[in-house]
Amino acid sequence: MIDRETSEEMVRDEISEENLVKHMLAVEAAMRELANYFDEDEDEWGIAGLLHDLDYERTKDDPDRHALLTVEMLEEKDVDLNDAQLDAIKAHAGHKSPETKMEKAIYAVDPLTGLIVAGALVHPDGIMEMDPEFIHNRYDENSFARSANREAIKSCEKLGFSLEEFFGVVLKGMQNINDELGL
Repeated sequence: MIDRETSEEMVRDEISEENLVKHMLAVEAAMRELANYFDEDEDEWGIAGLLHDLDYERTKDDPDRHALLTVEMLEEKDVDLNDAQLDAIKAHAGHKSPETKMEKAIYAVDPLTGLIVAGALVHPDGIMEMDPEFIHNRYDENSFARSANREAIKSCEKLGFSLEEFFGVVLKGMQNINDELGL
């Protein structure tokens, strides 16, 4: 399997927008935290999270190709991801129905990280002082972070989480890397 350092180099080679890089790092951190929660392989889940939007700058105007191009790019570069990781990448963009824990997790995590970032930007003390209740309040405001797909976030219930429990695990993952996120 590709190592984390090489994965981040690929992200930085492909993605010019720093906020998108930070989003990918946030999804990675959340996926690692969830892998630990479920006693799964942290590197496997984290790398899938880190690489999930590798094609975004190439497909932002062609969303039907998003994630599918990432899989093609990784195959062309002979990047050693397993089928579970590739399926998770496809599932986050709706090209595969989320069935496994990893697929369900990345599908719900992707929009939640955006909601948490938006919350951190308005929280008086930033992400380190946020709690699940604060996130839940922002989640309930449909006009707040409008692009964060609430239905996808709510799908965390298929993993056995309540919304607040899920918010707490994902928030913890993001807080763990706040030096990189700067929130």
